[in-house]
Amino acid sequence: MDSIETTVTAIHDVGTNAVAIEITTPPGFSAVPGQFVKLSATIDDETVARFYTVSSRDTRNTFELTVSYDPEEGGEFSEYLLSLSSGDSITITGPFGDDYYEGEPRVVVLAGGPGIGPAVAIAERALADGHEAAVVYRDDDPIHEDRLATLAAGGADVFVLADETDLTDAVADVLTNDDGEQVFIYGFADFLGDAEAAIEAAGGDPDAAKAENFG
Repeated sequence: MDSIETTVTAIHDVGTNAVAIEITTPPGFSAVPGQFVKLSATIDDETVARFYTVSSRDTRNTFELTVSYDPEEGGEFSEYLLSLSSGDSITITGPFGDDYYEGEPRVVVLAGGPGIGPAVAIAERALADGHEAAVVYRDDDPIHEDRLATLAAGGADVFVLADETDLTDAVADVLTNDDGEQVFIYGFADFLGDAEAAIEAAGGDPDAAKAENFG
């Protein structure tokens, strides 16, 4: 898969230590919520690349990636992304991933930390398609709070939980186990384990979930 050079159209804060990077959609490029792309750059004469999941409901004209970072740990690639501004060039490759939104009539998205990016994208796309959506999000310092509020106002079931909160009750509230319902999980490994346990406790099948482990 060939790399494509395109441009940044905007960068804005979406929470503490988190930004959304809006990118011009190159000709012929298309991705759906749940897929991810590779960003690459040459830093100190070395090619560095990282993967980021699409956090916009579609890729018409532009699309968005949500980037969270730790200012104490730093990191040369994070610093590169944070230095970008509108009009700057950026190199992408993709899309990648097989666990994405496919028009399911009801989506239940369980997200931890930066997993909220694809979570809001999938829920927004489902509502736009006339379908049902639910989001269970666990983070002490939530990202994309405005989009979560809009989803709730639009009819989605939205739960925002503090870190370490047990997921069982919230997942039981949103999981119907009806035909056509699809569960998605996005987050780090420990969150995925907690989410799978909560799905099983609610009578669901964690193996049927579409999941992305952020590390």
